[in-house]
Amino acid sequence: MSAAWAVALYSAVIVLGAVAAALVPLYTRAQQGLVWFLAFAAGVMLGAAFFHMLPEAYGEGGGYAAFVLVPVGFVVLFLLERLFFTHPHEEGAHQALGLTAFAGLSVHTIMDGVALGSATLQGVGATAFLAILAHKVPSALSLASMLRAGGRRAGSVLLLCAVYGLMVPLGAAVYLVLQEVLPFETFAPRALAFSAGTFLYIAVADLLPHVHRSAGGQRLRPVLALAMGLALMAGLTRWVVHPHT
Repeated sequence: MSAAWAVALYSAVIVLGAVAAALVPLYTRAQQGLVWFLAFAAGVMLGAAFFHMLPEAYGEGGGYAAFVLVPVGFVVLFLLERLFFTHPHEEGAHQALGLTAFAGLSVHTIMDGVALGSATLQGVGATAFLAILAHKVPSALSLASMLRAGGRRAGSVLLLCAVYGLMVPLGAAVYLVLQEVLPFETFAPRALAFSAGTFLYIAVADLLPHVHRSAGGQRLRPVLALAMGLALMAGLTRWVVHPHT
């Protein structure tokens, strides 16, 4: 199987996984259930940043220099939300929650596609595919939860989650076309650090404040959901992404 066909097959499964995960919060009617999903999403975002992106950015050759891009990613997403996604009325502010997350997650997913293209050409595409799929499914569930909290209809949520999944083949195609001029070894750590900054912004500036405002009398359940998201990403990083460390 050629690299292009392998990437296409892997990407199709990832897109289907993202759409399937998006169905879960769509069928959660109660407001309390949605708050649980948003707290879980915050844990997923924080866990992905601290357990996967930042250690990999440092360990894959970026060193401490790559960490300069963490606040850059944070500020870029802040500016994107302030300038393009946030409207003065309350409904618009809620809609910004999902759109900001879609932007930040999509940027990182393009980087995952670049990594998939590189790994496939090196003959280890299946390993990269499993690692990406394991992270994309909970991330898609998180994205769908945020989009639903922003008031979007089911069709719009599923469409945006599908587009989010399609960022993988887009990134892989970019790499396959530009592999001769794209310095992956230096580009990837910096891209991961930038993405970590966007994930931290989504978690601490959008998700957790929304959970605080909407949790009502719930005190323990959002904390448990946050811890579950963190634990899931820690486990995935330990046993799927870096199983031999």
